[in-house]
Amino acid sequence: MPEASVALPAVSVELLNGGTHRELVSCVGWTTADELYSCSEDHQILRWNLLNNETNVVVNTQEDIYPIDLHWFPKSSGGKKQTLAEIFVLTSTDGKFHLVSKTGRIEKSVEAHRGAVLAGRWNYDGTALITAGEDGQIKIWSKSGMLRSTLAQQGSPVYSVAWGPDSDRILYTSGKQLIIKPLQPSSKVLQWKAHDGIILKVDWNSVNDLILSGAEDCRYKVWDSYGRLLNVSAPHDYPITSLAWAPDGELFAVGSFNTLRLCDKTGWSYALEKPNTGSVFAVAWSADGTQLAGACGNGHVIFAHVVEQRWEWKSFQVTLTKRRTMQVRNVLNDAVDVLEFRDRVVKASLGHGHLVVTTSLQCYVYSTKNWNTPLIFDLKEGTVSLIVQTERHFLLVDGGGVYVYSYEGRLVSSPKFPGMRTDILNAQSVSISNDTIAIRDKADEKLIYLFDAQTGKPLGDGKTLTHKIEVMEIALDQCGPANDRRIALIDKNRDLYLSSVRRLAREHTIVKIGTMVKTIAWNDSVNILSGVQDSQFTIWYYPGAVFVDKDLLPKTLLLKDASELSSMPHILSYVGTQVTVRRVDGSLVYNAVSPYPAILHEYASTARWEDALRLCRFAKDQTLWACLAGMAVTSRELTTAEVAYAAIGEIDKVQYINFMKELPSKESSSAHMLLFCGHLQEAEATLLQAGLVYQAIQAHINLYNWDRALELAVKHKTHVDTVLAHRQKFLEDFGKEETNKRFLQYSEGVEVDWEKIQAKIEMELAKERERAATTSVRSSVASRH
Repeated sequence: MPEASVALPAVSVELLNGGTHRELVSCVGWTTADELYSCSEDHQILRWNLLNNETNVVVNTQEDIYPIDLHWFPKSSGGKKQTLAEIFVLTSTDGKFHLVSKTGRIEKSVEAHRGAVLAGRWNYDGTALITAGEDGQIKIWSKSGMLRSTLAQQGSPVYSVAWGPDSDRILYTSGKQLIIKPLQPSSKVLQWKAHDGIILKVDWNSVNDLILSGAEDCRYKVWDSYGRLLNVSAPHDYPITSLAWAPDGELFAVGSFNTLRLCDKTGWSYALEKPNTGSVFAVAWSADGTQLAGACGNGHVIFAHVVEQRWEWKSFQVTLTKRRTMQVRNVLNDAVDVLEFRDRVVKASLGHGHLVVTTSLQCYVYSTKNWNTPLIFDLKEGTVSLIVQTERHFLLVDGGGVYVYSYEGRLVSSPKFPGMRTDILNAQSVSISNDTIAIRDKADEKLIYLFDAQTGKPLGDGKTLTHKIEVMEIALDQCGPANDRRIALIDKNRDLYLSSVRRLAREHTIVKIGTMVKTIAWNDSVNILSGVQDSQFTIWYYPGAVFVDKDLLPKTLLLKDASELSSMPHILSYVGTQVTVRRVDGSLVYNAVSPYPAILHEYASTARWEDALRLCRFAKDQTLWACLAGMAVTSRELTTAEVAYAAIGEIDKVQYINFMKELPSKESSSAHMLLFCGHLQEAEATLLQAGLVYQAIQAHINLYNWDRALELAVKHKTHVDTVLAHRQKFLEDFGKEETNKRFLQYSEGVEVDWEKIQAKIEMELAKERERAATTSVRSSVASRH
């Protein structure tokens, strides 16, 4: 589920100038969140330390090395050989790439291409390096610099390459075309015309799976991994010379001549700066995503810091005013508090009465009732990429793992599963409620791992929730008992499904409740779901109705026209009675929702059925009556259900509820309730367990499940004649002859006598009444004692 807070589009960029190179700076790369290396045509490699604002010359390279691209070996893969993580690849105009250590020593130089090596990139786990050249070739190398294969040969220079999120595909440029080529030789290549000018830069984010491209046509574009255009910028004055995704995939930066732009992942612009730097040839984000550096044509390296971020929750508004300072404003009384931090703020989330802030070293937890004394604890790793809050605790994701903390700062659990990659988890693939954690697997996107939030152990017998196609977004509901916990998921076809997470064995475990759904969010205090499907803003007031009576679900919906929400809306939060939606242009749209359904949920959860009926009669709303019908059936409250169904004109169901109320035993009543909800197998099991074989057979006869009815009768050696009699009557009514071999076989040896059958049925019912009466007497005696 998305964070309860609202990150508003008010981000600006600060520019800091340090020392300079004497010539054009071609590439930059961060070693840590506060240290950067830059390479220039003046043959110097400089180290920039942002903590003390010092700049040192690491090394003066050979006169014939003119650098083009730089990429550090990925930190996450340096567990076994830490020394490997201290090197970077440097590509140059002489057709070579160089493996350079942190001290500036060239460990290895490799002849790679004819003409300049225009790009070099490590894959995410550091097992391979890809280079692209002026000669139109793309080559894959081992981490020690041995050639593995030539992946492609183009007729024109390849200016930029990027690895796919799983390191199994390569994205590269070919003139005005973009090409995605899988490493598997037999796999299909995806190619499309992307720009009207030569494409100079591409980037592919591993978290959101989106592609960026910038070209000489002065535009940047956002694509999905199937080559579908999601956003195109207005034309700039000059060609786009650089671009890069922030690590968490929420922002990206674009560089051009005297221009640095910061954008949201959907493509709309947060901030535009016009530094006097010449063309920005490369931009690189720090690992924590709070700052970026640009390599400039006039020899400068510029540093930009993301500030002025804002979060809202109820009456509180929190603004990141400086890198280490936040301002909290309560709009009810206009009280202002200023929060100071020792280190740079990396991530923040506001919701459920708490503000959680992570810096590069620590986590601060503030209560909205007291801004003076935060709870502070140290972080194992400073690069927190995600915070998700619930009422009782919050979840942090960093490079090392997934951690659940209480608001008192106690580590509650740390769920894990084989092959878990924390670097690609985001708010769409992780969800948490008070008792459950759900994480979508990246290796197989049909799988959702479910954990107990208190222990971090897999739920039940370790079963995963498996969908039939890839899942795009997951969201757990936030309220109610753990056994009733449900998960909403949007799949690749944009269909919305609802599933129980603690009862995966039950039939109909995953049920479709919506189509063409673009975005969803659960309410923070009641299990009501909001979403945008096609061009309609939709509220599922009681999504659980689909498990008790599918016909009720359409009657429990609120539908509003949402054509003004544009093509890619995103629900930021659903707090109280307000849904906040961000449009693709960055503007916020607030939708008010009726408070009555939330009150009805509260009455149903506390069994205040008289109050619930009074509310529905007062509101005179068919949607509320439909919700009440579903809630009453779920709670086996038949009298209330009868009134609610009558109010929405479902007379057949009123009659069936009346029939259930007159059933003699608790077991048969329970079984018929399961039948009412469509759970036939469970109803049959309940009846057979109670020894009510005739009732189980009759249930199948009523549903025309003739084969199963006969199978039960034969197995239990009773009522075979009853099944045959009903089957004969059914065929006579429709003027048909028997063709079923089993029925033909048994009808030869069994005589059908309706009087005997009726007497036998009466005897069965009398026996059941007698048993129910005996049970009732026993329970009343036991209660007296």
